[in-house]
Amino acid sequence: MDAWSDSQPIYRQLRDRVVATILDGVLQEGDPLRSVRTVAAEHRVNPLRTLKGYQQPVDEGLVETRRGRGMFINPGARHLLPDGDCQRFLREQWPRVYANIQRLGLTPEELLDAAANRRPLSDDGPDARPDTESDGGPNAAEEEPKP
Repeated sequence: MDAWSDSQPIYRQLRDRVVATILDGVLQEGDPLRSVRTVAAEHRVNPLRTLKGYQQPVDEGLVETRRGRGMFINPGARHLLPDGDCQRFLREQWPRVYANIQRLGLTPEELLDAAANRRPLSDDGPDARPDTESDGGPNAAEEEPKP
């Protein structure tokens, strides 16, 4: 995913991508991060921005730098993440999400149903229920793509 949001600095988005790979289990304790040069070239980002994005997980104790070898996921990193990320979500993103829920008039039941079915509510409005038949179309179960 190379699309960068204008809402946050790129280094912060890189940090969030590292965190997401840890939370999703893509990177485990002891696994190396891809090199700064590789990530910078692949995403067409200034290497200094990439390094700054990588430095935040180091400062948070999630990643360690091994001189001459690279950066590696620290033991227990996955357990350090949820509290801080949950608080940041509640502080930075939840107010917008909640405002959208209120504006659309969605009920808790509709939200829970959509979450249980792992698909969005129908475009026909908040009262519409997702189709339960699997026709292989866009609502058919698919394997989650990996970052």
